Amino acid sequence: MKANPLFFIYFILTIFMSFGQSKILEERFLPIGDIEQWITIKGEDITNPVILFIHGGPGSTMSQYKDDIYGSWTKEFTLVHWDQRGAGKTFGNNVPKEITDEFYVSNPLSVEEMTNDGIDLTKYLLKYLNKRKVIIVGTSWGSILATKMVLKQPDLFHAYVGHAQFVNFSNSITNAYIAVYKMASDRKEPIAIEKLETLGPPPYNKAKNYGQLLRIVKQFEKENSTPAPTSWWKIAPLYDNIKDNNDRYNGDDYSFLNLVGDKNIGVKSMVNDINFEKTGLVFHLPIYFIQGSHDILTSKNLNKPYFERIKAPRKEYFLVSDAAHGFNQSIVNKQYEVIKSLRVQK
Repeated sequence: MKANPLFFIYFILTIFMSFGQSKILEERFLPIGDIEQWITIKGEDITNPVILFIHGGPGSTMSQYKDDIYGSWTKEFTLVHWDQRGAGKTFGNNVPKEITDEFYVSNPLSVEEMTNDGIDLTKYLLKYLNKRKVIIVGTSWGSILATKMVLKQPDLFHAYVGHAQFVNFSNSITNAYIAVYKMASDRKEPIAIEKLETLGPPPYNKAKNYGQLLRIVKQFEKENSTPAPTSWWKIAPLYDNIKDNNDRYNGDDYSFLNLVGDKNIGVKSMVNDINFEKTGLVFHLPIYFIQGSHDILTSKNLNKPYFERIKAPRKEYFLVSDAAHGFNQSIVNKQYEVIKSLRVQK
């Protein structure tokens, strides 16, 4: 009879807990789907509730940073970060030495496949950490993936906490262009106006045009939002090396290319068909949206009307006055406040 490795892992963890050693700190590859994917699990007490973070980007992994952002949470929660398919160390572990256009075309990312990856990871965590459910937190692109996960299998999750929630990616991009063009025109900023007029309104055939638009959007967002502390973005020693730095950079490019598409290369956008106004109106778990007031990319003008139409056992919408699309202290504080309010038992 073949031994189940999970039994031995659980047995070892039980022994640790019996001697008061209930911490967990793991950073490793895990078979998810058809590939090995990178996860980190950190917590002071393995009996605490589990939070699964779904990063944005899609290539904007969080596992590489030191613990300045969420490190203090490990006293009350077990935190799981996951380098998604096509991002960070997962990308680096599954990519050929030479990345060509042919690689991009023959290895497309799929929202459905990544949704299944996330569900497989969640089921693994439930068994490995001996939990009934986890709390899931999704940011930006991660709000798309997390929404798909909780719609497909809500029984795995205590609640969904969405930050910078996308509803319809194409509408968000078009709305962002209109918003920054109006802001630039109202302020008579000729450089920004020229760049925007050269780009023209989306959709675009080239991924780099989307990148140029988003850089303009970020510049305008910065003006009215409080930045995150620079210490948040310091790379932990394990990840601060040439290979990992290159893998994060190249994975970010690869993921973004799959997000927006590039007709010249032959890569389709994986989010063209995403429209939660049609497919995401009924949730069978509590949901919470945390929204930066000055977020241009995922504007409150788009996700608040969507939120109002949602049916869920419980729902709340929080507007953070000094935030835009990205993270800052106010966003993280609100995330903590919302998650603590769930009162999930050990």
